[in-house]
Amino acid sequence: MSTTRPQPGWELSDSGKYWTYTQPLEKSDNDDRHYRLIQLASNDLQVLLMHDRDTDKSSAALDVHVGHLSDPADLQGLAHFCEHLLFMGTTKYPKENEYSQYLSDHSGFSNAFTGLENTNYYFEVGQEHLEGALDRFAQFFISPLFSDSCTERELKAVDSEHKKNIQQDSWRIFQLEKSLSNPDHPYCHFGTGNMETLFESPRRKGQDIRSELLKFHDTYYSANIMKLCILGRESLDVLTEWAVEKFKGVKNKSIQVPSFPSYPLTQNELMKQIFVKPVKDVRSLEMTFPFPDQRPLYTVQPGCYLSHLLGHEGTGSILSLLKKHGWANYIQTGSIHGGIGFEFMRINIDLTEDGLLHYQDVIIAVFNYIKLLKESGVQKSIFDEVQSLASLAFRFKEKSPASQYASRLAGLMQHGYPCHSILSGPSLMREFNPELIHENLDWLRPDNFRSIIAAQSPPDNIEFTQKERWYETEYEVRDFNEGLKEALNNLQGNSAFHLPATNAFIPTDFETNKETVDEKTKKPELVINTSKMRLWHKKDDTFWVPRANVCIIFRSPLAYATPSNCVKTRLFTDLLKDSLTEYAYDAEVAGLCYNIENLLEGMLLSVGGYNDKLPLLLEKVVEKMCDFKVDFERFKLLKDQLGRSYKNFALEPPYQHALYYLSYLTQDKMWSNEEKLRELENISAQDIQDFHPTIMSYLHLEALVHGNIVKEDAEKMLASVLDTLNPKALLPSQMIGHRSLMIPEGTKWVYKHKVEDPKNVNSGIEYLIQVGNVTQIPLRARLSLLAQIAHEPCFDQLRTKEQLGYLVISGVRKQTGSMGMRFIIQSERDTVYLENRIELFLAKLRGLVATMTDAEYNAQLQSLINKKLEKDKNLGQEASRYWAHIHSGYYEFDQVDTDIQELKTITKESMLEFVDRYISPDSPTVRKISVHLQSQKTCVQKYKVNIESLHTCLLSQGVTRLSIDDLRDAVERGEAGEAFMLAILREKLTDESKADEEEITALMAKLTVAMGMSNTTLNGTIDGTLVTVDSKTTARRLSSTEQDFSSTSEEINESTNDHTQLPKGNVIISDPIDFKSRMHLSPAAVPLAKF
Repeated sequence: MSTTRPQPGWELSDSGKYWTYTQPLEKSDNDDRHYRLIQLASNDLQVLLMHDRDTDKSSAALDVHVGHLSDPADLQGLAHFCEHLLFMGTTKYPKENEYSQYLSDHSGFSNAFTGLENTNYYFEVGQEHLEGALDRFAQFFISPLFSDSCTERELKAVDSEHKKNIQQDSWRIFQLEKSLSNPDHPYCHFGTGNMETLFESPRRKGQDIRSELLKFHDTYYSANIMKLCILGRESLDVLTEWAVEKFKGVKNKSIQVPSFPSYPLTQNELMKQIFVKPVKDVRSLEMTFPFPDQRPLYTVQPGCYLSHLLGHEGTGSILSLLKKHGWANYIQTGSIHGGIGFEFMRINIDLTEDGLLHYQDVIIAVFNYIKLLKESGVQKSIFDEVQSLASLAFRFKEKSPASQYASRLAGLMQHGYPCHSILSGPSLMREFNPELIHENLDWLRPDNFRSIIAAQSPPDNIEFTQKERWYETEYEVRDFNEGLKEALNNLQGNSAFHLPATNAFIPTDFETNKETVDEKTKKPELVINTSKMRLWHKKDDTFWVPRANVCIIFRSPLAYATPSNCVKTRLFTDLLKDSLTEYAYDAEVAGLCYNIENLLEGMLLSVGGYNDKLPLLLEKVVEKMCDFKVDFERFKLLKDQLGRSYKNFALEPPYQHALYYLSYLTQDKMWSNEEKLRELENISAQDIQDFHPTIMSYLHLEALVHGNIVKEDAEKMLASVLDTLNPKALLPSQMIGHRSLMIPEGTKWVYKHKVEDPKNVNSGIEYLIQVGNVTQIPLRARLSLLAQIAHEPCFDQLRTKEQLGYLVISGVRKQTGSMGMRFIIQSERDTVYLENRIELFLAKLRGLVATMTDAEYNAQLQSLINKKLEKDKNLGQEASRYWAHIHSGYYEFDQVDTDIQELKTITKESMLEFVDRYISPDSPTVRKISVHLQSQKTCVQKYKVNIESLHTCLLSQGVTRLSIDDLRDAVERGEAGEAFMLAILREKLTDESKADEEEITALMAKLTVAMGMSNTTLNGTIDGTLVTVDSKTTARRLSSTEQDFSSTSEEINESTNDHTQLPKGNVIISDPIDFKSRMHLSPAAVPLAKF
């Protein structure tokens, strides 16, 4: 036990079990939590305890200061694999899903992620169940099992996770820039890992992956480089006791935090142009500069100051100039932490087609702006503005979900901030140090960066001649040409550039008129209801922050009447936002944002942030809507951008397409991307200008004003909006909303579509069982309870045990007029197989409900009730909840109370009746539809051969000349089929024995007999090496111990159905339009509240 004081300011407890930090922690004025920072004397584990008297969810998060930068070079992805396997049982709680089931039973969940230099584990649970969850959580860091039975399954999960990302450009480009970094720095490694790095390669080298995993865990999982956060309703003394008692068993190996003194980008990697071919049709320029680690500089935050200027979008900015030239659409800048001691400053610019041709001019423009910054010097007025905005954001910081907060703080504790600043760390800028900011600015030099240009058709006749190893991304690397070098060395400056003016949107009025409220208002009040406008209002009486949210739907039956109108409305909103970029950017910087988008009903305008200047921004946006003029040059660029987005949707992950097509098949009106793309091609700028007065002439406005705005001001604000637009009223019949298509009882439908991306190995399925209308309260309550019961078992069965794919989701799907139970899977397996596995799970689900004890059933019921009772954490969550009820058209503000009242009446017997009638695939009244997105890449199912078993069989037949390695080579080379495998074995026998043909024939006969001995039981247990082959029959004949690690023996016995065929009763949808025309329509949304 350590009794050495950690640092000044710490005091040893009377028990001698822990140290307490005695100085106050710097926290937000708006934060009513109580904090205590302790360090366990037994192992030096630092723990931040948080008492929140009002929380309905408790949480804990533990951050280990080791990530994939610490992977062994020959076992890349090991840190990530450790994260996956850590939760597969402990000595105290050996059952694999004990932890997840406990959390699921008590309104909770868990997750984890692996970064470059940290691995973060966290959970959330109903507040009264924190101790039980904490006890299970702690054991993962004391005595994890890392059992053999889980190792291969979780290897598949890691591999599936990687394959999920293979066709995602963000992952591809991230890995490419890593792969092309300093080969002597671990930053160049492949952090996710896959079967090659974690199974095939180690096996070839004779490494045992489980042994290597244990070694990694034993080396790095040390209490002294861990940080723990615990948030609960219990007192700080109780939380302290739990932390000490439950985590004292975590071993302290007294190791140093892994650090990497060299740098990922050296002179060998800088001044290079990397041209990369993206999957999607995108065009971008990314400039990356090596940059000082900002964490030790947290009092000044030079990177924050510089990013503010480089990424500015107002007049005189980089983006303003590039847009005037027609070269760019948007810009993103920021410093990105890499690891201890190194960081990157990145400038990412979305290029137009002309901008791609002028990419070198874009680079020169960026450096001309940097030249301006260096010549102008560090401006205190700009620093003061950025500092004051950061201070305001921290001062009025609102609460976030418990697990999100705990996870973030556990990570912040690793950043090296002084103990009193662990809550505020990067949120505040404390010191103006122009010399330090200028030193950081000096890193932004022409000889200290490299660029990545992503485009399917690169400029300068560049050809892609290389492929990145892990994602097979095509690329080409070139040195900077002499013309670019010359221009960068002789920058001329640009008179269009200037520093930002004073920001007029910085708020000055923060009064909330806070008062004691005996009973809080539970729903917004309807304060205006006319033929032209319906206004809902709620003055905040809970959070007391100087913020507000305004949402306005501009209903127009023209907006979605045709595919052409839909596209025109989209282009109108895109052009409107584009025209306001320079004006609205100051508001965004000052914590006040807006957005406008097209919807089925018309257009949605949302404005949110500090309420002081909110009316000013709203007024400007509405005036622009009214006086809109099309910029013909920007129209061309935004039309191109929209067309590419429609085309690029075809390259989204298969599961997203499954969701999209199921929506298409179950909504009465939904224009497809193909239909919209066809219309887009013929739309001109003049068409949008002509369309504008048409769509704005007949409108109905429905709005919610929520937050720190009183009713009178809300009425005045919306009256001004209505006066400015001055539309004519819609007819009552034009206000009827959209409907869903209802599947007839006793029918099952399947729609099949190929995955558009020919290189995507994954398929996707959404399986939906319609139950009824969302207004049917008894059905709605039972559906939500069944989804609650099924959630963890579904994930455990289909994801953990069967390893169907990384993405396995179950839950409730709600649409206007309909609801149902859904299952979503993305997998390398055939979608027909997936459908069969879902139905097999549904058959099991009935038994699961039937065999639940009263205690188990009541636990699930209470878990769901607790979830529904969960309070909003901040103003934005409350506003979103109210707006969802308004936008739905049902206005069911008391839905939680209604559902809970119904849930309390549901018996287990009534749940079984519900399952039998509505959910069971065998029900005569079931209404089921599924969408299958099948990969174009044929994935041959692999099976396992136990090589040692085969070797034993050969020895038993007198064949002694072949080693285990010989057999492995024969089987691996023989994957084309059993006959070919036998041919290779014959070749091996010939080479090894030097026997004549007659003897070889005799030996082969014996081998054939041996291969037929798959059901022979050998004495003893054989822990053999498994080798993959294509034929299940071959696998069974070659292995005397028949094993299928993706299924349990129970599951194998259940799989008597032919999983290559759809379950009986399914009808294939060959013509979606014909299918939709035959379906009945649900009722449209009808208000459940009286106005």
